[in-house]
Amino acid sequence: MQISNEIYQQYKPLLFSIGYRMLGSIVETEDIVQETFLKVYQIEEDKIENIKAYLCKIMTNRCIDSLRSPRHKREEYVGPWNPEPLLLEESHGLNPSEVVLQNEGLSIAYLRMMEHLAPDERAVLLLREVFDFSYSEIENIIEKKEQNCRKIFSRAKKKVAGIEAESLNYAANKFIVDRFIQAFERQHMNILLELLSENVTLYSDGGGKVKAAIRPIHSLSNVLAFLLGIAKKTSADYYFEIRNVNGQPAMLNYMNNKLHSIISFYIKSDKIEEFYIMMNPDKLPTS
Repeated sequence: MQISNEIYQQYKPLLFSIGYRMLGSIVETEDIVQETFLKVYQIEEDKIENIKAYLCKIMTNRCIDSLRSPRHKREEYVGPWNPEPLLLEESHGLNPSEVVLQNEGLSIAYLRMMEHLAPDERAVLLLREVFDFSYSEIENIIEKKEQNCRKIFSRAKKKVAGIEAESLNYAANKFIVDRFIQAFERQHMNILLELLSENVTLYSDGGGKVKAAIRPIHSLSNVLAFLLGIAKKTSADYYFEIRNVNGQPAMLNYMNNKLHSIISFYIKSDKIEEFYIMMNPDKLPTS
């Protein structure tokens, strides 16, 4: 089947959106997107009734296979695992609209919650809740009966209960992030206590490639102490900027003329509940 450029451009954002949310990896998702189009290219056109449904079926099932493969076992990963940040203002030279369809289900917090789900649970939850596929469509995509898909969705929803309370208002969350940064720089503890949850948690992902906390850091006092420790070790040329990462405001930190780390936030009820620090150089944007 000859895949036209029009079909490729039309469905690539949808396939990338499904894959990235399932895998949390930009590079792996892009590879599977290309494999999906290559697979369709090898099939006779008259054997495909619905090109969108067929593309989604191949993409989803290849992601499920990837998640079930040995290389996806997080037990072997050094320290906390965070999804690969998606810098939407650049998106590897593409317009954000060419990469993801919407911000729902895109935040680092949501993608981390996907880790609590089995591969088929991720697929059903995303297809139903984020992409609004009907259960009959999902049945055809993952080849499980509709009744079973409903049960899988219900089970997955229970596992990620609470993440829906996350605010996705970029402007409101940026205001909170800006206040936090100013209060942190000036060490205004009263404002920090107002902005941070008492049960705040920090996940630092170095992947064994750079020095980072190998376990999650819990509690307000411990998290602040850890952040202060990092601040004291910054180089003289350190600077940061606030950018759109996974649809939410995040800090891009630069040292020695290169991107050193990205700090993302999970904000709930106007309080910072979680920090995600990406330090693994293999998962930082290079452009």
